[in-house]
Amino acid sequence: MFDNRIRLISFISALLLLSIGAESLTAQDDPLLGWTDVAELTLVLMSGNAKANSLGVKNTAERRWENALFQLAAGAVRAESGVTVRTATGTPDDFIVIRSTPTEKTAENYFLRARYDREVTESNYLLAGAGWDRNTFAGIRNRYATVAGAGRAWVEAEARHFKTDLGFTYTFQDDVVENPAGEDSFIGLRATLDLLWTLTSTTEFRSLLVVDENLTETDDIRADWTNAIVVAISDNLALKASLQIFYDRLPALVRVPLGNESVLVPLEKSDRTLTLALVIDF
Repeated sequence: MFDNRIRLISFISALLLLSIGAESLTAQDDPLLGWTDVAELTLVLMSGNAKANSLGVKNTAERRWENALFQLAAGAVRAESGVTVRTATGTPDDFIVIRSTPTEKTAENYFLRARYDREVTESNYLLAGAGWDRNTFAGIRNRYATVAGAGRAWVEAEARHFKTDLGFTYTFQDDVVENPAGEDSFIGLRATLDLLWTLTSTTEFRSLLVVDENLTETDDIRADWTNAIVVAISDNLALKASLQIFYDRLPALVRVPLGNESVLVPLEKSDRTLTLALVIDF
C-alpha cells in the first residue's frame, strides 16, 4: 500500500488542482464562530497480581472567524506496567511472603501542534503550521516540523466537513539512537485528508490521514491515519473509540546487544493504537 506513495500524493494533488474554480459538493452551512475547546481523557488502572496504569489526555482549542481558523492541539500518553514478584523468607514450616510489584514505563508519547487556515476563495484556503512530538518507544526523542501550503474545503459545515490539502514541510528530527546514515533535517511534501461526517443525531465519524514524503530521501515516507467514532451521551459529554495507525517506511534504529558489542537494527515500521476516551466539549 505504502509503496504506492507517489500515486497517493499525486491523487490528492490532482484533487487540489481540479478544485480550482469548482463548486462545493454540497451547500455550506454557517459554522459556529468564536472559541471552542474539546478535551479527551483515557485512564486505565489495574492492581493485584499485576499492576498497570495508563493515562492519556488530549486537548484541541479552535478559534474560528468568518474566513479563518486557528487550531492548537496538545496531547500526552504514558503507560507503566509490572508483575507482582513473591519471595519467601524463613523455613518451610515458618515463613513469610514478601510481595513487590516493580513497574517500568511501557509507552510514552507527547505532541503539540498549531495550525492556521486562511480562506482565499469560498472553498480554497492557505495554511501554515508547526508542531513538536516525542515518542521514545518509536525511537524519536524530539521532532520539530513546519508546514505551509494550500487546500480545499469540499464540504464545510458545523456538523460535517471534508478537506484535502498539500504543503511543503521542513522537519528536524532528533532520534534516541542516532542513525549514522540518515539526515536529521529535510524538506518534505505533506498531503492531508480530513473528514468529519454526522451519521446520526448522536453519532459522527472522523477520519484524518496525513502522508509525509521526505524529498531528500524519497524512500522515507510516513503515514498517520486515525479513524474514530464519537457517540454523544449528553450536550457536553461523548464517548470516542479510535484506531490510529502510524507507518514509517524507514523507522528509527535501536541498539541491540551482541555479545560484548551491540548492533543497530530498525524498529517496527508500523504502530497501532486503539483508544476509548471520554470527550468533554466546552
